[in-house]
Amino acid sequence: MRFVLTGEQREFARSLDALLRAADTPGVLRAWAAGDHGPGRALWRRLGDAGVFALAVPEAYGGVGPLPVEAAVACVELGRYAVPGPVAETLAAGVLLAGAGGPAAKEWLPGIASGAAMLSLRLPGHGPYALDADAADAVFTVDGDGLRRAPGPGELSVSADPARRLFRPGPGGEPVAGGRAVEAASRAADDWASFATAALALGCGEELLRATVAYVKQRRQFGVAVGSFQAVKHRLADTLLGLEFARPLLYGAAVELTEELSGGRAGAGSPEPGAGVGSGTGPAEGPPGSGLGTGRGAGSLGAGSRTGPLGAGSRTGPGMGALGAGAAVAAAKAAAGEAGYAAARTALQLHGAIGYTEELDLAWWLRRARPLRDAWGTPSACRARVLAG
Repeated sequence: MRFVLTGEQREFARSLDALLRAADTPGVLRAWAAGDHGPGRALWRRLGDAGVFALAVPEAYGGVGPLPVEAAVACVELGRYAVPGPVAETLAAGVLLAGAGGPAAKEWLPGIASGAAMLSLRLPGHGPYALDADAADAVFTVDGDGLRRAPGPGELSVSADPARRLFRPGPGGEPVAGGRAVEAASRAADDWASFATAALALGCGEELLRATVAYVKQRRQFGVAVGSFQAVKHRLADTLLGLEFARPLLYGAAVELTEELSGGRAGAGSPEPGAGVGSGTGPAEGPPGSGLGTGRGAGSLGAGSRTGPLGAGSRTGPGMGALGAGAAVAAAKAAAGEAGYAAARTALQLHGAIGYTEELDLAWWLRRARPLRDAWGTPSACRARVLAG
């Protein structure tokens, strides 16, 4: 499979890169870990203005989604800059509330789309914790076919990453919705949480590799750059291969999620290569500065060609459809999570003792890689899901 982003999708990634590069995310991370959520919430609102969270919210509630491909593009960038906060959980909560419907959807989805609302989430099968529940405006939990709003963040637990604060919401809470709609919405939200976390892990691994390559180019031993040693080159090459093998699985999962959303019709036509995020039938609008349209053709979902731009045409080669969206997401999560963690181990090994220091900004990425690997589906759990189909 070969996945190529459209020009609009690449421009969206560049705009997020520019926004985040200017945001001093290491400083934001340090404040977040210390319990000061102000800088993180300010960055969150800017990301909302850029259209990031609208990607998981239907148009009826002020969003432009669901757009899985664009969500993957965004989350990779957010992972590269280690943006704090419940990113995957908020996106998944948007999917959950949209599927459940009712007053809660009307209350929360417009805020998610704009970046005004930050939500955390606890779903069956993923342990008792809710990420950054103290910073979230609300925490939603699903037990069986019942959706509730938790009464509070609950008890703080120890986390390997101090900027990923884990809480145990207590039992009870306000009932929000129930029945089969909640069961189906919970499964969809589970897929989105795992999918977004896979993209965050891939972005985290990319930044770890980039920083490590830069370091070994300037660190000298025996009169030469450390990066000139063959063993170092091989370690870096292996790390790059892991990340590059995970990337098509991530975008393949995005395509499968899109086709599931559209009932399998996405990619059935063959619009001109290079079709963007809009439908191609006229001007489309999205959040200011996002570069995203709200059209609903095959191109708008980014789910077209397996051999051309995402969203640009028909399927012309073997894909991941035999797996189904859930298994495709699990495959992406296993690969991206392990590749990101391998990048962290490489970075720590090649940075030497400095990699253990709090003063090194890269320490925040090093500590994030393993929690991202295991959150919303450990590698073993994801492989089991792939085998189960």
